[in-house]
Amino acid sequence: MAGEYIVDLSRAHREWEAVQPVRASLGDAHVLPPGMIGFLEGGAASMEKARAALELAERQIGEGEQEEMLRQGILVPMEKARLQAPVPRPGKPIAAWVNYGEHGDEAAVNAPKAPLFFSKYTTAVIGPGDAIVLPRVSEKVDYEAELAVVIGKRGKHIPEEKAYDHVAGYTILNDVSARDFSLRVLLGVPGPSDLQKSFDTFAPMGPWMVTRDEIAEPHALGIRLSIGDEVLQEATTAGMIHRIPAMISYLSDIATLEPGDVLSTGTPAGVGFTRVPPRWLRAGETVRIEIEGIGVLENPVVSEAEG
Repeated sequence: MAGEYIVDLSRAHREWEAVQPVRASLGDAHVLPPGMIGFLEGGAASMEKARAALELAERQIGEGEQEEMLRQGILVPMEKARLQAPVPRPGKPIAAWVNYGEHGDEAAVNAPKAPLFFSKYTTAVIGPGDAIVLPRVSEKVDYEAELAVVIGKRGKHIPEEKAYDHVAGYTILNDVSARDFSLRVLLGVPGPSDLQKSFDTFAPMGPWMVTRDEIAEPHALGIRLSIGDEVLQEATTAGMIHRIPAMISYLSDIATLEPGDVLSTGTPAGVGFTRVPPRWLRAGETVRIEIEGIGVLENPVVSEAEG
C-alpha cells in the first residue's frame, strides 16, 4: 500500500524497469511475478524488486502523478479494491492444535508435549470481506482467532535457530470449525479433525501479509476476536506453548516446507464451544479479528442456501 492506494507491484516494477538499464541477457529473471506463491519463490530478489517498485510508486505519488498511475493500473484506490487472501491457495495449510494453555484448560485437553498439527483443505480459504458460510449439515460452527505464518523459503530439517530465515511474513487466520464434526463427537475422543476444519469458507485469511522485518517479536502481539459488541477472545501471542521456531523445525522434520505454505499457530481461550451456553456463529453477524501490527480481518456470516 501507498497511502490510500494499493500498488500493483508487478505493474509498478515494469514502470521501474523503464527507467533502469536492464540487460537483455536477463530474460525473464527481472520479472516480478504477479501471484503470491511465485513472488515468494523469488525470495530476496522478489522482495528487493518489490521495494524498489514501491519506492518509485511513492515518489511518483509525491510528484502528483496519481491520475496517470491510475490509468495504467499501477494504483487502485483502497475503497474500490477487493482484497483476496494473501495466499489464496496455500500449498500446505497447516494448523497447530491446542497451542495455548488456557485454551487447553477450557477444552479439557492436556496440551501436547510436542507440537501437534492438522490440515485444512485449500478450498476453505477466503479473503477479507468474504462470507463465512454456515453449512446446512452443521449446527455448531465456531470461531478461532489465530496468528498465521507464511513460509517464504524451502526447507527440510530446519534448525530452530534458522527457522525465521524461512518466514516470509505474518497474517491473520480464522480457524472456523464445525464442532459437530469433531473427533470428540464422531469417535468420542479429543483431538484435531480435518473434517470439522475444512468446510468451504472455513479459513478466512488476511487482510494482507506483513513481512517478517516489520514484526520484531511475533510472540508479543495482542490478539482479539469480537462479534458486534461481544469481545470473545482477547489475549497475546505470548501465550503460545510451542513457539514459531520450534513448530517450523518440528514440521520440517516431517515434510519439506515450501514457499506459500501457511502455518496457523493456534488459538487462545474464549472459543464458542467451551462457553455456557455455547456461542455458535449466526447468520447476519460479522466476525472481527485484530492482531497488533497486522491489522483487522472481518468476515460476515451467512447461511448456506438450500438447494
